Amino acid sequence: MSKNLKTFLGISYLIILIAFLYFIFTSIEISKLNDFSYYKELQKDLSNFVSESIIANLIYFFIFAVFWVALLGFGAPLLIISGILFGQWIGTLISVISISVGALILYSIGNFFFRDLVKKILQQKFDKYIFLFKKNEFYYFFIYRFIGGLGVPFGLQNLIPILFGMGKLNYFLSSFFGFIPGFFIFNTIGAGLNSYVEQTENFNMLNFILTPEIYLPILMFACLMIISLIMKKKFFDDKN
Repeated sequence: MSKNLKTFLGISYLIILIAFLYFIFTSIEISKLNDFSYYKELQKDLSNFVSESIIANLIYFFIFAVFWVALLGFGAPLLIISGILFGQWIGTLISVISISVGALILYSIGNFFFRDLVKKILQQKFDKYIFLFKKNEFYYFFIYRFIGGLGVPFGLQNLIPILFGMGKLNYFLSSFFGFIPGFFIFNTIGAGLNSYVEQTENFNMLNFILTPEIYLPILMFACLMIISLIMKKKFFDDKN
């Protein structure tokens, strides 16, 4: 493929990304974000919409999530949304699958169009870890996913393997299994948030925090962070 065609496709990808993000954020009614009744109305509408055809809506979510992640979207909002829409179990399953696919597509696009740029930006920062990934790419990338990507923004996390030329099957599988613990926690929070909005007439921060569906997954998240720090030290810091 010629350099001019690669440049054209790369610019087209960036234009689509900007247009997609503009559409998403202009669809939000900013003026109603401080009105709790707006969230109750939204929750009711979403619940009715999803219940009409769960299979179709899972497909819609899958397509949206794949595009969102492939366009460098944040991961956490999707996890909360999937928990709200589908509950903790189905939400976890669909988000793990769709985000893993989207991340793989982003990795493939980045590796083809932006390999030199990614290496220029990230090579120096992650140079000390590259030999670990090359030593056992599946094992260490699974740990990398499990511990949250060493604090790197999600979009950039998905591009790190460009630095060491990771195989696509290993990329997908290590992402899939590494995502599960954290994704389950965020989906549980989303499901708890949906339940709280449905059952409560007026928002109260203290009552919200003390709701078991909220504080239990938050405690789980705190435990996961502690485990992640220990694993980071053991598998990454202590190796350098």
